Amino acid sequence: MEYSSTRVVCLALALAMVAVTPCAAQNSPQDFVNPHNAARAAVGVGPVSWDENVAAFARSYAAQRQGDCKLVHSGGGPNHYGENIFWGGGSAWKASDAVGLWVGEKQNYDYNSNSCAAGKVCGHYTQVVWRKSTAIGCARVVCNNGGGVFITCNYNPPGNFRGQRPY
Repeated sequence: MEYSSTRVVCLALALAMVAVTPCAAQNSPQDFVNPHNAARAAVGVGPVSWDENVAAFARSYAAQRQGDCKLVHSGGGPNHYGENIFWGGGSAWKASDAVGLWVGEKQNYDYNSNSCAAGKVCGHYTQVVWRKSTAIGCARVVCNNGGGVFITCNYNPPGNFRGQRPY
């Protein structure tokens, strides 16, 4: 079978497009849901599912932060969603990076005392695994000022209530 130069060029372009596509897809709803559900399964908590209403709120808030990308919480909006936010310098940060950092706080959480280790943060982790939070919506924006990436995930119903255990 002979290959013309046109076929070779077309094949090269097709391969290049396939190589680029996974990068663009690394911030899909499933790229947020899967690491949440892995962390939840590890502690015996049921899965979360993607909720388009929650995601619309997350997208709206991320768009508001795109100009400055300050780590400022939204306040949960009129629906009082729970929230985790992330900022990372550069433009390569993806969904799994943000969720991975939040889940990484597990080492700071002591289930027996239902508290974070002294001087440590663990509230992002406890929101990820909060049993009563069953729906999420997340968004990612590259900052307008070239100052990085802002990612937010919102949770319905919210978690992290004082005196309650996440699971």
